[in-house]
Amino acid sequence: MDYQSIAEKIIDLKNADLALRSKLAKSGQLSGGYHEEMKALHNSNAKALDEIISAIGYPTLSKVGKEASEAAWLVIQHAIEQPQLMKKCLGLLQKATEANEADPKSLAYLSDRIAVFEEQPQLYGTQFDWDENGELSPNLYDDLNKVNERRQSVGLNTLQSQTLLIRQRAQEENQVPPKDLAQSRLEVKEWKKMVGWIK
Repeated sequence: MDYQSIAEKIIDLKNADLALRSKLAKSGQLSGGYHEEMKALHNSNAKALDEIISAIGYPTLSKVGKEASEAAWLVIQHAIEQPQLMKKCLGLLQKATEANEADPKSLAYLSDRIAVFEEQPQLYGTQFDWDENGELSPNLYDDLNKVNERRQSVGLNTLQSQTLLIRQRAQEENQVPPKDLAQSRLEVKEWKKMVGWIK
């Protein structure tokens, strides 16, 4: 198995994702729902990565190296219209992390993202959304002290520090809250049902 060329392919998927995100941020198109071009890219990347996983298993550190393993996580994290794939990868990433073959931070982010899509409290406070004050705030979580303990255990900063960083980045990228928050939340809920995150 030519792991080197597979690693390069995974990194190419990530680079395409980040390039498109940067382009949309510069043109002020990151806000205002899931951009069609980004949706198409996320879905095609997810399909390509799923084929790689079928061939080699999870892209672990020893198989593809640090950069490609983290790139695989990013592609999975953005495969938001593929609940089955994301959940399958969560199990694979859990095993890889336990074997020191993946970054525990990646597991924290992926488990939180799935929890938020399934409308459950997140454990690490990695997922954010717009609040009633027009600011990005962490999605639902259980207990701030527990969240910070869990964050520390995987090498993340405190939730308070992360919140400041997230808000600063949103400003730099000209992200703005939805004009009608209630309507936006309703649309997200409908999307979750359509995709299969919730019933």
